[in-house]
Amino acid sequence: MAAQEGMTLQILRTALWILAAVLISSFLAINWQKTSINLWPLENSYLHVDWPVGLIALAAFVAGMVPVWLLAKAKIWRLNRRIAGLENTLRAATPTPPIATATQLDAAAEKN
Repeated sequence: MAAQEGMTLQILRTALWILAAVLISSFLAINWQKTSINLWPLENSYLHVDWPVGLIALAAFVAGMVPVWLLAKAKIWRLNRRIAGLENTLRAATPTPPIATATQLDAAAEKN
């Protein structure tokens, strides 16, 4: 049952990636008009490049998404380390069960 759920989730994930690729490709195709971007001021003018509007928008989206993604990854890493530390503390604090002695085994056998 779990394998079937995993396969379903994999198919769903693949379908979402394909949908995202199609949406991004159509956005870029629709917005392919070039525009000038001033990158750096020079003495008499600006250093500029001519890029398609779609690529500019995509680059801005990625530039805004990367810091948030890195923060989320750092938080997950920190929480996983904290969980591992708490698990180790719990493991160290839990006493090990005592080993049964021969007299305890004999007493248990007499009860049965």
